[in-house]
Amino acid sequence: MTGRVVHFELPFDDKERAKRFYGNVFHWQLDEMPEFEYLGVSTGPTGETGPTEPGYIGGGMTPRAGTNRAPVVVIDSDDIDDTLRQVTEHGGEVLEGKTPVGEMGFTAYFKDSEGNIVGLWQTA
Repeated sequence: MTGRVVHFELPFDDKERAKRFYGNVFHWQLDEMPEFEYLGVSTGPTGETGPTEPGYIGGGMTPRAGTNRAPVVVIDSDDIDDTLRQVTEHGGEVLEGKTPVGEMGFTAYFKDSEGNIVGLWQTA
């Protein structure tokens, strides 16, 4: 079902420091994804396609830059292009259009009517 928050992203200034902090405090599993300059974050049990236990989402950590300057929630979309059209029709602003993420899917970022940066995800 679309419209659900399916992911989060936290920016970091120092990757190793952030890994130590979240690993030690919350016991998150942090997986290097060097091809994307990204850390995959598992906050609970996972399988090949993501969380295996209802009630939690995983996320990622990325260098603080561009649209990732503050925490971002990522919302599922069946059709990112259509969602971005609706965003602009309702007073939002597209910041980064539909972008492939390997063969996994697509992402985009927008600013909502309140100035918040929000991500979108469309599974391939």
